[in-house]
Amino acid sequence: MPQVVAEQWVPVPPATAFAVSQTTGEARLRWDPFVRWQRLVDADRPAKGVRTVTRARVGPRMVSEYVSYRPPTSVGMTMVRGPWFFASFGGGWRFVPDTRDLAGTEVEGTRAVWKYTYAVRPAWLRPVAEPIGQWLLGREIRARIRAFALACTDPVVLAAAADD
Repeated sequence: MPQVVAEQWVPVPPATAFAVSQTTGEARLRWDPFVRWQRLVDADRPAKGVRTVTRARVGPRMVSEYVSYRPPTSVGMTMVRGPWFFASFGGGWRFVPDTRDLAGTEVEGTRAVWKYTYAVRPAWLRPVAEPIGQWLLGREIRARIRAFALACTDPVVLAAAADD
């Protein structure tokens, strides 16, 4: 199955990076360019087994379920219901401590690595659709992780993440 990966360093500890990635409501909409709207199903906060309904900015709607939720290191989800063209879809976000040298100063932060795996249907369409998916999903995930990095410096988002 095809996989799309994006990576970004952020100048906050893994617990903060994880918390920012799991913001909901207005805080999430403030930073996440992928999400038009999103809500948890029968839950107040993300956790393993919790489902979400997400409408993407580009239109498709997906119901996904957290298959793992391990603060502050990782989170994983899988599609329960989604666009007709996905036979399967899943993603995982990891947060790893990582120190960088910025202008001669060691700065402790986090390396965020986001991976998405998918399969296209119908099978006969895969030779054409998967390269398009690689390009389109790759573009979306790179924009999303860059926005996440900016959110990790946004006082409003950081305050919302700390409240959660």
